[in-house]
Amino acid sequence: MPTTVLSMDEIINAICLHMAERKAVRVEDVQVELSWEEDTGYSAEVWIQGRSQYLVESNITEAILRYMHSEYGIRAYREDLRLELDEEITAIVST
Repeated sequence: MPTTVLSMDEIINAICLHMAERKAVRVEDVQVELSWEEDTGYSAEVWIQGRSQYLVESNITEAILRYMHSEYGIRAYREDLRLELDEEITAIVST
């Protein structure tokens, strides 16, 4: 089965696009920092108009799946996606 690998930068772009659409702001107004911790797993802190919000892994997954559809024309599902941590966080999508 072929796979698509999204870099950390693409994951951040996916979250920026997703949150800009949800909050009705410009993409340039969204800042994202990804992290991974043993206790909580993958998360993202998002800043929009001076306010901070945390996203959990399921929110990140939703943003990536929407990004795959809008940018790559690939309809992927949650079970097709896994996040991995090596030197940086990447998303592996089975297509």
